[in-house]
Amino acid sequence: MFNVQLKAGREKSLLRGHPWIFSGSIANVDPERDQLMSGETVRVVDNSGSFLGWGAFSPESKIRIRIWSRDPDEIIDTDFFRSRLERAIHRRERIADRNITNAFRLVHAESDGIPGLIVDQYADTLVVQFLASGAEFWRDTLINLLGEMTGCEQIYERSDAKVRGLEGLPVRNGILKGSDDFSEIQIKENGLAYWVDIRHGQKTGFFLDQRNNRAKVRTLAANRTVLDCFAFNGGFSISALAGDAKRVVAVESSKDALELGRKNAALNSLPKDMIEWVEGDVFQELRSFRDKGEGFDMVILDPPKFAPTVAHAQRAAKGYKDINLLGLKLLNPDGLLVTFSCSGGVSEEFFQKVLAGAAVDAGVEAKILARLGPGPDHPVALNFPEGAYLKGFVIQI
Repeated sequence: MFNVQLKAGREKSLLRGHPWIFSGSIANVDPERDQLMSGETVRVVDNSGSFLGWGAFSPESKIRIRIWSRDPDEIIDTDFFRSRLERAIHRRERIADRNITNAFRLVHAESDGIPGLIVDQYADTLVVQFLASGAEFWRDTLINLLGEMTGCEQIYERSDAKVRGLEGLPVRNGILKGSDDFSEIQIKENGLAYWVDIRHGQKTGFFLDQRNNRAKVRTLAANRTVLDCFAFNGGFSISALAGDAKRVVAVESSKDALELGRKNAALNSLPKDMIEWVEGDVFQELRSFRDKGEGFDMVILDPPKFAPTVAHAQRAAKGYKDINLLGLKLLNPDGLLVTFSCSGGVSEEFFQKVLAGAAVDAGVEAKILARLGPGPDHPVALNFPEGAYLKGFVIQI
C-alpha cells in the first residue's frame, strides 16, 4: 500500500472529518505520482508519518484524494462497499415513503461515505453516476453490488457530468443491466405522475432533490397566476396546476424538455388551456414579460448551476441578481418569488444577500416566508458542507 504524506499542519480539516485532500496539501507521494493508478487506494499520513485515513488517489484532480475510511484496520474491498451500500439503502428504506414516491436518491456520494457515487432509483431502474476516480476504479464492483442488493431490473449509467473531466475521466453513458429497449420511465410523486427521460434528461433524468419543494409550490399555488422559469419537464408547473393555479406559463430553452412537459401534463389529465409552454431563453423572456407589463402572482426560478465552486461565486452573483431582479419586478402585490440556487459554491447566506440586493434594486419590500432545500434522501454530512448545494427561498413582496 502506497503512502501519501501531507505537509505540516495540512491534516486539520481531515481531523475534523472533511473527506477531501487538495493537491497543495501533499508533501510527497511514495512512489512517484505517475506510478499510481487513477482511483487506487492510498494510505494517508501526516507530516510525522501518523496514519490519517485510506483514500482514493486522483492524479488529475485538484482534489487529489477522497477519503474512504479513517479506520487503520479497514480494508477497502468488496465487503467495504457492500457495508456502505447496505447502510445507504437502509437509510432510504426508513425515510422514503413509497406511498408518496417510487423515485428517490439511493446513494448521495460523500454524504453516504462513497465519494463520487450517485445512485438514483426510478421505479425498478437505477441510474448511476461515477463522478470521481475512486468510484470509477471500483465501478464494476459497485454495479454488481447494486444489482444484487436492490433487485432492480435495469441499471443505466449517466457518467456525463462535467466534473468527470476534472478527474481526467471520459464521458460514459449506456445500459449496464437489463434491456435497452425503453424510452421514458414513469414515476409517481405526491399523487402525480411523470415521464422521466433517463438517457437525455438533466442530471439523472429528473430533479429528485426538488420533490418537497414541488409539494410546497402545490400548497401555495391556489388561485394564482404562475410563471415557471427553467421549467425543464414541467415538475413545478404541473404541481402548481394540481394545486389549482389559475394559469401557468412554463419557460424552458430545451424543445425536448418542453415536449416531455406537455406529456406529463396530459399524463395527469391537466387542462391544456391553463398552461402555456414557451420555448426560449429565460433572461430574454423575463425582459419581454417586463416590457409588455405582464404580472404574475408567483414566479419560480430554478436556474442551472451558476457557480460550481466558491471561486466562481462572485462572478455568479450578477447572474443570480439579474434574474431575481427581473422576477421580483414581474410580481403582483403580495406575490411570491420561489427562487433557488443549486450552486455548491454559493452559500445560503450569500444567496440571501444577493436576493436582498435584488429587492432593493427592484424597489420592493420583501420578506422570507420559508427556506427550502432537498429532501432527506439527499442528506448532507455535517463534516461536508459542500454537500449542501441546493438552497431556496419563498419570498413575498
